Amino acid sequence: MCGIVGYVGKRNALPILLEGLKRLEYRGYDSAGVALLQDGKIQINKCAGKVSQLEDLTKDLHATATVGMGHTRWATHGVPNDINAHPHCDCNNNIALIHNGVIENYATLKKKLESLGHVFKSSTDTEVLVHLIEEFSRWNKDLDLAVRGALKEVTGTYGIIVADTLNPDTLIIARKGSPLVIGYGDEEIVIASDASALVQHTRKVAYLEDGEVAVVNGHDVTVKTLSDVEITKVIEELTFDLEQIEKGGFPHFMLKEIHEQSETIQNSMRGRLLEEDGNVKLGGLSEIAEKVIRAPRLILAACGTSWHAALIGEYMLEQYAGISVEVEYASEFRYRNPILNKSDVVILISQSGETADTLAALREAKAQGATAVGICNVVGSSIARESDGGVYIHAGPEIGVASTKAFTSQLTVLALLTILIARSKGMPRDKGMELVKELAMLPEKVKKILSDTKQIENIANEFKDKKNFLYLGRGYNFPSALEGALKLKEISYIHAEGYPAAEMKHGPIALIDENMPVVFIAPKDSTYDKVISNIQEVKARSGKVIAIVNEEEDAICKLADYMITVPKTLDLFTPILTVIPLQLLAYYIAVARGCDVDQPRNLAKSVTVE
Repeated sequence: MCGIVGYVGKRNALPILLEGLKRLEYRGYDSAGVALLQDGKIQINKCAGKVSQLEDLTKDLHATATVGMGHTRWATHGVPNDINAHPHCDCNNNIALIHNGVIENYATLKKKLESLGHVFKSSTDTEVLVHLIEEFSRWNKDLDLAVRGALKEVTGTYGIIVADTLNPDTLIIARKGSPLVIGYGDEEIVIASDASALVQHTRKVAYLEDGEVAVVNGHDVTVKTLSDVEITKVIEELTFDLEQIEKGGFPHFMLKEIHEQSETIQNSMRGRLLEEDGNVKLGGLSEIAEKVIRAPRLILAACGTSWHAALIGEYMLEQYAGISVEVEYASEFRYRNPILNKSDVVILISQSGETADTLAALREAKAQGATAVGICNVVGSSIARESDGGVYIHAGPEIGVASTKAFTSQLTVLALLTILIARSKGMPRDKGMELVKELAMLPEKVKKILSDTKQIENIANEFKDKKNFLYLGRGYNFPSALEGALKLKEISYIHAEGYPAAEMKHGPIALIDENMPVVFIAPKDSTYDKVISNIQEVKARSGKVIAIVNEEEDAICKLADYMITVPKTLDLFTPILTVIPLQLLAYYIAVARGCDVDQPRNLAKSVTVE
C-alpha cells in the first residue's frame, strides 16, 4: 500500500518526486525517502514520518539530478524508522530500489544472500530484493537482465523501481500484484503507483501488467515480460483533472468528499437511467448481460466499506430481483475453497480496483469458470481490466483514507444493477419507473442533508470524549450501522460496534448505561415500529440515543436525546441518505479530538498487500 514515484527527463527530479509523494501519501505515511542519480552516484535521503518531514530534510539539498525515485511507506516488515524507510541499497550503494508489496520468501533468500557475504541494514523484506539484484548483476551487468533474473526467484507481490550507477539515465520498473502507471510527458517519463501523481504532468498513460518489466530511458520505454518477450503498450487518456485531487477550500479531503456526494451520486447514474421505460442501461455489462440476468446465484466479494455496500446490495437484489445472493469477505474467499459453478456470477467491489484480496477473489472465480463482474472507481485498474465486464462508479479520485463518496456511489451502482436484473426478470414497468424516478431524486436529497451540518457538529462536540459507541439499525440500515461504526473507529480511534438492532438483546445490551451513546438509524421504513421498541429498551437502561430519522418525525422525538433528520425515500435507497450524517458525525468527532482525519494512524487507502 506504499506510494512510489519515479522520474526520467530533463527537469530537476526532486521537486517532481516530492510533489508526487504528497499526492500518494494516502497510500502510506510511516516514512518517506528519495534517491537521486547525480554525478555518478546514488544520493539517498529518507526519514521516518510524513512527506513534509522529508521535505524539511531535503530543503537545503542542491540537487540537479534529472533521474530519481521516491517512496512513501505503509509498514509491513519492520517498524517505521529511518533505516527501514525506502529506498534501499545494495552492499556498495550502486543499486537502489523502492518497493510496494510483500516478498513472501524473503527469509529464505536473506539467509542464502548472507551466506554469500551480503550485509543487511534494515529489517524489511524489500532490502532482500535489492541484494538479490546485486547478486545477479555480478554475472550480468545489464540491469534489466539482473532485475528479471532476481524477480524469477521471488515469491510475493511487487511494484518496484530500480536504479544503478552504471545506467544513470535509466530506471527499471516491474509489477506483480502492485499497480504501476507510466506517464508519457514531453521528453520525460513519470512513473507512479497511482495516476493522481501523474495528472499534473501528462494525461497520456499506460498501465503495467503483472509479469511485465519496463526499461525507462529518457522519453523511451521498452516493456517486456519476465521471459524477455517485448510488449506493445496501449496509451490511454486520463479522464480526471488536477482540481479533483485538490482540497478545494475544505480543511480536509474527507469533508470535501462528503460534500461531493450529491454530484458523485449523480455521476454514478448519469446516462444510465431510462426513466420512460423504468429501466437502466449499463454498457460495461453488455457482453455478459444475459449471464448476469440468468445467473442462479450472485456472489458479492469485497473488503471494508465495500463489503458493507455489498451487504446492502444483497438486500436490494434479493428483494427486487428475486435472485439468491451471497456476500463474502474477499480476504476469506479463496482460502476456504469456495464452491463455484460456471453459471455463477461473482461481483467484485473495490474503490481502487487494486485491493489485493478482492483481486485474488476475482482470479479464483475466473479460475473456477465463473463470470467475474467488477464494480470499481479507478479506470484502468486491475479489477477493471481483468473482469469479464463491469461498471465504473464514476466517483472521481477519493483521497481521504476513510471512504465516503465511493460508498454511496457503490450503492447507487448496485441499485442500478438491481433494477436492470429485476426488469429483465419481470418487474412491472410502473414499479421500475417508481424506482428510477426516486433514484434520480437522491442527489437533491443529499444536497439538502449537506446544506446545514451545524447540528451534527454540535452533537459531535457533546460526545467526543466517549470511549465506546453502539450503532444499531435494521433491514437495509443494519449495514449502515456497520459503516457508521467503522467510520468512527477509522478516524477518531473510538471503539464502536454496529449490530442489527434486534441483536442488541442477545449480548450488547449488557454494555448500555448512562455513558453509552447509541446511534439508531431509524427512517420510516418497514422496520420502523420495531426500531422504536429497541430505542425504548435502550432508554430504559439510561443509554444516550442519537437517532437518524426522517423529517416530520413524531414518535422517536419523544424518546431520543438527539435527532438528525434526512429526507424520506424508498426503503432500498435509505442507506444512501442515512450514511451521510454518520460520516459527518465521525468526521466532526475526529476533528474535535485533534485526529488526523485524512491520514488516520495505521491505515492506508488502497490495500494492495495481504
